[in-house]
Amino acid sequence: MLWETISVVRDLPRLHEIATVMIRYGWGDLVRVLGISGVLERAGRVLHWHSTSEISQLDAPVRVRRALEELGPTFVKLGQVLATRVDMFPPHWIAEFEKLHSRVPAVPYENLRPDLIAAIGGEPTEVFAEFDPVPLAAASIAQVHRATLKDGTRVVVKMRRPGIENVIRADLRILEHAAKLLESEVPDSRRYDPVHIVSQFGRSLSRELDLAKEARNIDQFARNFSDEPRVKIPRVYWEFTNNHVNVQEEIVGIEGVDLAKLRAAGLDPRLLAARGADAVLRMVLEHGHFHADPHPGNVLFLPDNRIGMIDFGMVGMLTNPRRNQIVDLLYALIRKDEQGLLQVLLDWSGDSVTDENRLAYDVAELLQSYDDLKLKDVKLGALLNDITAMMRDNNLVLPADLTLLFKALITLEGLGQQLDPEFHMIDHVTPFVEHIIQQRFTPQALWTRGRKSVRETLEVLADLPRDLRNLLRDARRGRVKIDLDLKRLDQFGQQLDRASNRLTMGILTASLVVGSSIIMTVEGGPQLFGLPFFGLVGFLIAFVNSLWILFSIWRSGKH
Repeated sequence: MLWETISVVRDLPRLHEIATVMIRYGWGDLVRVLGISGVLERAGRVLHWHSTSEISQLDAPVRVRRALEELGPTFVKLGQVLATRVDMFPPHWIAEFEKLHSRVPAVPYENLRPDLIAAIGGEPTEVFAEFDPVPLAAASIAQVHRATLKDGTRVVVKMRRPGIENVIRADLRILEHAAKLLESEVPDSRRYDPVHIVSQFGRSLSRELDLAKEARNIDQFARNFSDEPRVKIPRVYWEFTNNHVNVQEEIVGIEGVDLAKLRAAGLDPRLLAARGADAVLRMVLEHGHFHADPHPGNVLFLPDNRIGMIDFGMVGMLTNPRRNQIVDLLYALIRKDEQGLLQVLLDWSGDSVTDENRLAYDVAELLQSYDDLKLKDVKLGALLNDITAMMRDNNLVLPADLTLLFKALITLEGLGQQLDPEFHMIDHVTPFVEHIIQQRFTPQALWTRGRKSVRETLEVLADLPRDLRNLLRDARRGRVKIDLDLKRLDQFGQQLDRASNRLTMGILTASLVVGSSIIMTVEGGPQLFGLPFFGLVGFLIAFVNSLWILFSIWRSGKH
């Protein structure tokens, strides 16, 4: 409690700024719910509870997006993460979150120079033949400068903005407190687990702050595509790289989708779309390690119709079981298999499914809506959006590691269609999925799975006598417990505890009143103001207890 109090006091200026922006954009009720207004008013900071008429007329998604932009880097990043939560927000909210950008005024080179000297171990002129002090790009966390090594290699130097870590840490502390309050004050928010979302967001931002982590991601992708000459991943120069500075090879290519420019350079947009799709699908379905933001700015088009990828700060990772589920989902969509799709959704949802029959009906209805379409006419992005909308309608939350994947696939399909209007993502997904399904049933795969199953079964059987002996011993000693998880039982217990406390205090107060009244009639003993001292003390304690009981009843009514 003491540490939390110190933390709140330390973050009061930032809390005031956040509350002011939220109120100006019409979110004063949320400020009250989260208790921010109470904290600031107790600290003597005045809040002006009004928004301008111009702002109040804007749609809610627009007001949220503009507020996030005004609040700075952490909240812009939060909005970008929320743009991946297609299971939580409808399309018009997602479209607004996607407008968020991290472009900010560049930091003067002189302010960055000390970190650069510390990272490379000397003056830039000792390491680089040339260094451009004018930034190539500037974002909320880092900015990029062009340079040339002594051997003539062109590189880009990515440097973290000074002081950005302290700002982000403070904002994360505030977001963590806000998420906890949101869960306690708004019960409907608990199914989205805001505390967990903030925790994951914090880990993601920490990874993005560590530029050496991005360099390790680059090396991982370079190893994965070492046998694919059509995909170019930049080389990292580790001798000049740490968590503040990242030096990597500059990839020079055509950025953005300009069909005339691509054709003028002798490139085939249709072939580029196909190769880009195959590269990302290989990341997802084979490597389990994928670029989570393949938008046109992060994909470069190189001579000989090669694909270059940059900016590996945001990547996604899939475990083997999760990759298998993705394959099963895509296979069910390709074959329009209701039971297969339903089983995957049930696996993802766990115990949160409240009405399995309704979910089964919605799955059947979804696939039926695609019955009249040929496979090549099915848009994967639209289909994934329909699935997430169906999950929202059934109060199901998409696993966090899949939100980035769905967003990456939808972004990739959009990029492919810009390059080639006849591009169909499903045409590229089908061969990958069918190949993986076939690989599952090769003799070698069956033999491997069979050996694993036999080994696990034998291990269970070998441990069975010992487990049974331990169970019986614990039962004889009375140490076997059965936990029942009943909904709202904890809340009911707390209410019962509060009621019993009030009842006890009421009985004690009544006893004090009766006892003090009796003492008042007894002659002798110490007196105060001509009345028995102990009788007066008893009445005073009874009065204080009565005030406490009335206040607790009033406070419970407020909640």
